[in-house]
Amino acid sequence: MSYTYYDYLELPQDATPARIEAAYLGLLERFGYGMTDAGQDMSNRVVLIHAAYNVLANPDARADYDATLAREAAMADAELKATLDQPNAGARYRAEDPPAWLDDLYAAIAA
Repeated sequence: MSYTYYDYLELPQDATPARIEAAYLGLLERFGYGMTDAGQDMSNRVVLIHAAYNVLANPDARADYDATLAREAAMADAELKATLDQPNAGARYRAEDPPAWLDDLYAAIAA
């Protein structure tokens, strides 16, 4: 599973600019960034939080990012639909040919 900038800031995609800033500052505070030497190491998580905020706080960059997310989601949906449209895609058994152990199970339940 890939994460989005919204995930890094723990926000829904329809978050307002004020909520984005509040989430950003809250996460930095939670990680102790700027308050302790440990928070200054720019751990991978803090770097991702900064990157997410830089994109989502800029209206033009956010619009481009949202468009990219929408394109990726559409491509994933199309790929899934194509897979599911294939005959017997992912099917282990045909409906008219049940596995042999199923008859034994039905017999055991009926007994």
